Amino acid sequence: MTTDAHWMQLALAEARRAGDAGEVPIGAVVVKDGVLVGVGSNSPVAQHDPSAHAEVNALRAAGAALGNYRLDGCELFVTLEPCPMCAGAMIHARLKRVVFGAADPKTGAAGSVVDLFASSQLNHHTSVEGGVLAQECQALLQSFFQDRRNEARMAAEPLRDNALRTPRERFASLPDYTFEANYVSDLPALQGWRMHFLDEGPKHSERVVLCIHGPGEWSYLFRHVARLNDARVLAPDLIGFGMSDKPKREDVHRLDWHRDVLLEWLDRVSPGPVVLVHSAGGAALASLLASAAPSRFLHVMPAPDAGENVADAWRAPFPDRGHEAALRAMGRTPKRVSGPDAAQAERLMKDAMGYFAP
Repeated sequence: MTTDAHWMQLALAEARRAGDAGEVPIGAVVVKDGVLVGVGSNSPVAQHDPSAHAEVNALRAAGAALGNYRLDGCELFVTLEPCPMCAGAMIHARLKRVVFGAADPKTGAAGSVVDLFASSQLNHHTSVEGGVLAQECQALLQSFFQDRRNEARMAAEPLRDNALRTPRERFASLPDYTFEANYVSDLPALQGWRMHFLDEGPKHSERVVLCIHGPGEWSYLFRHVARLNDARVLAPDLIGFGMSDKPKREDVHRLDWHRDVLLEWLDRVSPGPVVLVHSAGGAALASLLASAAPSRFLHVMPAPDAGENVADAWRAPFPDRGHEAALRAMGRTPKRVSGPDAAQAERLMKDAMGYFAP
């Protein structure tokens, strides 16, 4: 027997198709007696049609396939909780059952905002089930809107003419790196260049862990640490590395300058004391930071290295030689450095928590 998860996977494929076309990634399929009879992806932008939601497109396809606008005995699977318009169309089509993935707290009409399916006044009642592959469905939407925010932010923060910026798609396929991007460009020491950083965990936590990478590395090194919620985790990409701007001049990249940038940035994002975690390559910069502001750092500790080969992650920020001024000035991209794995990250964070007041 084919499971609900199987049909939701097909709906997810339709959602990805919509996302690739620039639409909000929502997909739907209609099934009757275990046979696929209709598919639909979100297309209101392309069709200039406010009704062209994935569910409506799937209902239209199913109606055409079955030769009837009544879809008795059919089930519809959709990646996001239906809106009131789509819920009304489903009820009008006499669907037997509706299954959705992620809940929609803003416009959901299957219980999140209203529940049209539960209305006793209507002359047809469709059963509803939510939460099937909810995490995958929600992650797809979150990634789409995060990319939209990043694009808007990039457009609002023009690139200096003496720098380069790595295209966002260079990072899209890297595993375990789905964090929201944060940028800053108005610090005096930055001179107009834009620095990327991770800011994960409770934003107002008094427990803050600062993760510093070395030459040729970037915040991907600390992806497993950033995923833990024991503390607020800050992980900047030094200018010239990762998702930060890459000045074309090699003489920009001095450790004392990077130190000054990080101290200005730290004053803005975290006024309290922190535990400083560094890679082996970041030891020299960590020492400069601790010496310059000893009262800020509760402890300085090295991060373990899992030793995995993740060369793709280290090449991603540098599509060509024009982006490599920092590498030429400070060191080449490592070949076999991956930072702490998931288990090592948990042990590291546990050790770091011991330096904060209970």
